[in-house]
Amino acid sequence: MKRKEILNIILEEKIVVVIRLKEQQQVEKVIEALVSGGIRALEVTSNTPGYLEEIKKARAKYPNVLVGAGTITNKAKAQNAVAAGAQFLVTPNTNIETIHIAHENDIPILMGAITPTEICNASEAGADIVKLFPAGDMGLDYFKAVKGPLNTINLFAVGGVNIKTAADWISAGAGGLGIGGGLTKPINSEKDFDDIVKLAKQYKEILK
Repeated sequence: MKRKEILNIILEEKIVVVIRLKEQQQVEKVIEALVSGGIRALEVTSNTPGYLEEIKKARAKYPNVLVGAGTITNKAKAQNAVAAGAQFLVTPNTNIETIHIAHENDIPILMGAITPTEICNASEAGADIVKLFPAGDMGLDYFKAVKGPLNTINLFAVGGVNIKTAADWISAGAGGLGIGGGLTKPINSEKDFDDIVKLAKQYKEILK
């Protein structure tokens, strides 16, 4: 799958789920629950133990789900993620080198930015999507103020977005959302698994 096709799926889905866990053994269970809930785009962050191995496993197990790498803060991490099979990269920061790595390998990148300068720099350097991060801390009013003059840039809201505020961010002009938090909690019982499936379905319904 090529960069444009991957990007179109992300834009259509409007949700990328962030998997950041303390225990590697939890990753596979959480991904299974997310996929059961209809999630088609997810990222495993670089500060999750064994993230490269988990990306490889998920790619093999779920060929119809996009599996990316998150918290890709520099060139080396970008190269490692691509080698592991990541289908897109996500950064919390504005690092132009990571854009080059992504595009050289024909995959999209969602680049973190917070100020108008960072947002414009990321977009002009070729970021496929710019994620306002941390969106929740900055708030909807800030997002609307930035989106006004920068309405040609596809902005995703990431960080602090939850089921109660998801629709508000979309109404404010966000092209999509990055969701972690309760949606990717550790699974220690069947109820935890079912909770993730249920919440994933709720997000999907909101974003239709």
